[in-house]
Amino acid sequence: MASVELKAKKRLSEEKKTESPTKKTETMAYDAPKAKKGRFSEEKTESPSKKTESPNKETETPTKKTESPNKETETKKTESPTKETTDKLSPNTLFGMGNPLLDISAVVDKDFLDKYNLKPNDQILAEDKHKELFEEIVKKSKVEYHAGGATQNSIKIAQWMVQEPHKVGTFFGCIGKDDKFGGILKQKAEEAHIDAHYYEQEEKPTGTCAACITGDNRSLVANLAAAECYKKDKHLDLEENWELVEKAKVYYIAGFFLTVSLESILKVAKHASDNNKLFCLNLSAPFICQFFKDNLMQVMPYVDVLFGNETEAAAFAKELDFETKDIKEIAKKAQALTKVNKKRERIVVLTQGKDKTAMASEKVETFPVLKIDPKDIVDTNGAGDAFVGGFLSGLVQEKPLDQCVKAAHYAANVIIRRAGCTFPEKPDFK
Repeated sequence: MASVELKAKKRLSEEKKTESPTKKTETMAYDAPKAKKGRFSEEKTESPSKKTESPNKETETPTKKTESPNKETETKKTESPTKETTDKLSPNTLFGMGNPLLDISAVVDKDFLDKYNLKPNDQILAEDKHKELFEEIVKKSKVEYHAGGATQNSIKIAQWMVQEPHKVGTFFGCIGKDDKFGGILKQKAEEAHIDAHYYEQEEKPTGTCAACITGDNRSLVANLAAAECYKKDKHLDLEENWELVEKAKVYYIAGFFLTVSLESILKVAKHASDNNKLFCLNLSAPFICQFFKDNLMQVMPYVDVLFGNETEAAAFAKELDFETKDIKEIAKKAQALTKVNKKRERIVVLTQGKDKTAMASEKVETFPVLKIDPKDIVDTNGAGDAFVGGFLSGLVQEKPLDQCVKAAHYAANVIIRRAGCTFPEKPDFK
């Protein structure tokens, strides 16, 4: 396994250089609200072909929507099976599990980059020669800390979009026990109002991602460390933790976690399927499809909502012999893959950077993203995580699918205007 992961990580470093701006590799996050009785629980007796069947199921509308999903005047929408509202949300409705990293951002000089053989604008996994980097950047620079990792980022964004109540989102992952960075990560997760429950172990320190900023460039160096040490029997299986899993109605895990704890993912995925809840998975990176295909395909039958970008979609299609490069066809074929819970038809959502987002539900549709002046783009690394977080915020509020896409595009548009996966105090999304 170690050799496979090493190859995968090396491949990842190479592939990061060619991936889409909306790539969910933000902050090198390798992963890394209990709704009252309503749509989530009432769907158990519904047919998968019925338009009111799934919270992710977009019902047909009289006319096809052509305007931007983020357009404020858009009132035509697919009907939601119930009239659940945000004020009926409860804590722990959304559950995420993945690789937590403490993002450490600081402005550095060229000498610092040269010392650690870093390129100004790059994303790499930390090697032995980078061990001193994390302590040095903290000691010699003015740093900012943020709770990071792909899944944790998306849970943060969803919570930010929802605002109230706090702790709608729950997050599980592994950190170091009683170490400095772990303590800061817990504090930052609390400040983001997510209900983080970390498995703390002494074998490895808390995972970190250093963002070394020079001018408009950011060189990201990720040290997964403890993030790779999550243990199902030591954390997920504990009664008090599993109770939090059971409280959730929507589940989200980034594909990066397939390299860490497949058994944990399967336990959560099967619970969601058995109870007709929503299980969402992200392809996360081409190397997941290429080097961890077996793990991915073990989970796929339980996936209700599949996310990916065009680069990941192409890798996925190639590995599964879809024999097409057309994004809409890939979405249709991914949707048609074997699924355990027949009460829900799989939803596939594929982003394409500045190009239209494709979504397969009852039919395959495309949605234009919000326009933005290139000079307003600060950092695209968080766009993918933000997109998913916005989409999840719509799911937990039981919004129609077109509104979920609208929220996703809004969140991504906000994040790319800022450094890192950060956001203002409150969203102005309506």
